[in-house]
Amino acid sequence: MAMGVIGLASCGTAAESQCESEQPWIVDRFDDIKVIRYEVPGFENLPLEEKELIYYLGEAAKCGRDILFDQNFKYNLAVRRTLESIYTATEVREGEEFAAFEKYLKKVWFANGIHHHYSNDKFTPEFSEAWFREQLALYINEENRQIEDDFLCQIIFDPALYASRLNQKEGVDVITESANNYYEGVNQAEVEAFYNGMAAADANNPEPISYGLNSKLMKDENGKIYEKVWKIGGMYTEALEQIVYWLEKAAEVANPTQREVLEALIKYYNSGDLKDFDDYSVLWVKDTKSNVDVVNGFIENYGDPLGRKASWESVVNFRDEEACKRTEIMAANAQWFEDNAPINPAYRKEEVKGVSAKVITVAMLGGDCFPATAIGINLPNADWIRKEHGSKSVTIDNITYAYDKAAQGNGFAEEFILREEDRERAKKYGKLGDDLHTDLHECLGHGSGQLAPGTKGDELRTYSSTLEEARADLFALYYLGDPKLIEIGLIPTLDVAWSQYSDYIMNGYMTQLSRIEPGKDVEESHMRNRKLIAEWCYEQGKAENVIELVKQDGKTYIVVNDFVKLRELFGKLLCEVQRIKSEGDYEACKALVETYAVKVNPELHAEVIARNKALNIEPYGGFVNPEYELVTDKNGKVVDVKISYPANYIEQHLKYGKEYSFLPTLN
Repeated sequence: MAMGVIGLASCGTAAESQCESEQPWIVDRFDDIKVIRYEVPGFENLPLEEKELIYYLGEAAKCGRDILFDQNFKYNLAVRRTLESIYTATEVREGEEFAAFEKYLKKVWFANGIHHHYSNDKFTPEFSEAWFREQLALYINEENRQIEDDFLCQIIFDPALYASRLNQKEGVDVITESANNYYEGVNQAEVEAFYNGMAAADANNPEPISYGLNSKLMKDENGKIYEKVWKIGGMYTEALEQIVYWLEKAAEVANPTQREVLEALIKYYNSGDLKDFDDYSVLWVKDTKSNVDVVNGFIENYGDPLGRKASWESVVNFRDEEACKRTEIMAANAQWFEDNAPINPAYRKEEVKGVSAKVITVAMLGGDCFPATAIGINLPNADWIRKEHGSKSVTIDNITYAYDKAAQGNGFAEEFILREEDRERAKKYGKLGDDLHTDLHECLGHGSGQLAPGTKGDELRTYSSTLEEARADLFALYYLGDPKLIEIGLIPTLDVAWSQYSDYIMNGYMTQLSRIEPGKDVEESHMRNRKLIAEWCYEQGKAENVIELVKQDGKTYIVVNDFVKLRELFGKLLCEVQRIKSEGDYEACKALVETYAVKVNPELHAEVIARNKALNIEPYGGFVNPEYELVTDKNGKVVDVKISYPANYIEQHLKYGKEYSFLPTLN
């Protein structure tokens, strides 16, 4: 599971020593977004074969960009291509209307579509429909028209049409009310019946298939429901063929183990068979020795309200050897953490297998990891593979470093952290606390625990992603405060944990609200998870004043008064969350999420937005990718790969739209 950004971490050792150019870290700012460049320390020192491998895997990552746009919404490619045609053709680049149009296009690029990447709400254009129709008349003709003009204007300007990419509100049909392109012509009851039938036929399989992961579910003209599979020769073939071309090039320069992994991925893309995907995932998780690694495929299911369909993504990376020492310690002690987890012993794994954890340097982001990305990843997602073969966890050091450089001196701590002692603790231990929280979350949290006999794993439906992220976060928070971490050399003092506890509660209860539009509920799974934990602990600890809301000078602050008792609350909630997952207790899960994770206090919300706005801090951050160039000799042999760091967000996306766009407008 990919993990959302919790806080802004400071620089890591590798990044600190090798990565410091004169370019500004923030390359663009618009709306609620800042765009940051990240650097790739250590790339120049890699062997030529690994540089070349990164180049080919990076090309594959860029070739899947259209897939995500189309998955997010059926008409995203039509909108994006029309906007880009107008933008590149017009010579009138001034005035309020054009400025608003440019901002809208930047937002579409950032979100991979017309819906906000976090809130899932459709963007409201700040340019007028009349002005836009003038641009259509001037610059769009039969050669570059994607869809009919009137329908295009409806899509962009009608707030009620395709209003939410992902609607998880209680009491609605989450399939028909969500604008994503995973389903067409079917409703929630039909989808659940279709996949429940598949699961029933596979009930006794010890290696259950993740049915629906790589397909669009539709109805034919006779009303029969069927899957349109994403594979070569099927849906998205034009982009997948390009991805496979570069994966084949990568396999030629990969080591023997990684070549086998890449060939298995290529086989899966050709067949579309989810058993082939599981075979690939097992090979991938067992490869713990290769320096260069890649995530590539239909992986995360956060964009599907029922948690079945997976968005396409890619992360190309290599090891940060120095920083990997802390994750190696965690992996070596994985059984101890499992055996001592504050959960029902029946839900602990008797034997923890194949825990692999590392700190990585990202070399290329693609699909659902670009422009916005997680700071940690734990895969595969299939529970049976985790149980039998283990999982691979990563913390992304150069991304947290870039976030930190972009955030320096923004005044956030002074504005939202009340007590000087907490600010000093955060300054001293915040980076280490952030890193260890991510490591524990990804390395051990997601891979911990087991299902009860008879539980399939899909019982929690629309709440499954929120609960799983809460489970991993609680595992990390609980163990951050364990003296065992001092004993094994991961932290010098429990103040590291207390720093993270303060930050987490403040973010979950208050400061993350800056990411939500006034009047809206919390919809995104990671935000729901953090809100659930913070608010549940606040309510449960009220009698002993464990967490306190303080009003001072007209401002609200949240402070932790008793860190030891807060850790006990984390353990208590982890026990219940693990029980819910292990038993597939839908009603208990629903009650927990709906009570603590969804509704927003409007007064506190307005205050947080105002205070954040006064600091000129954008609540969301994303990135521009580096660029790579093959260097060849006179015979065409590759002799080096050069890296450069573009600092123009618009130019990069126009280039991607021109050079890496392979799908038809409608799929």
